[in-house]
Amino acid sequence: MGKKYMRKIEKKEKRKYTTNEVKRYLGILAEDFESKVKAIAEQYLDIKNDIKKMKKTLDLHSRLLDSHSRLLESHSRILDSHSRILNSHTEMIASIQETLEIMKVDIQFIKSGLKKKVDLEEFQTLEKRVALLEAKIRIKP
Repeated sequence: MGKKYMRKIEKKEKRKYTTNEVKRYLGILAEDFESKVKAIAEQYLDIKNDIKKMKKTLDLHSRLLDSHSRLLESHSRILDSHSRILNSHTEMIASIQETLEIMKVDIQFIKSGLKKKVDLEEFQTLEKRVALLEAKIRIKP
């Protein structure tokens, strides 16, 4: 198609619009604009409500975390106390074990010494026999 033909078509399209057509067109544009603004406003309110809900949830979680932190601190103090007590008991047990080892050695020493000694009854019996023998020896001279 030629350039002349294209220019004719362009001239027809450049016709003048009447005032009513312009008003109608602007009304349509205004309605379209208002509907889009209304949709955006509704989305904004939904987002704002969602943010409020999330903030409440985060506040609740923050309080819960604070509570758990305090509980953990308390448990840490208790564990520290138990660790100190356990260390003290470990030291006492080591001391008792050392004392028991010494006592074992002493008991073994006493036990082996008792095998060589006599008890009180045997000693008294021996004492009587010695006394009798001494008495007999004195008589014979």
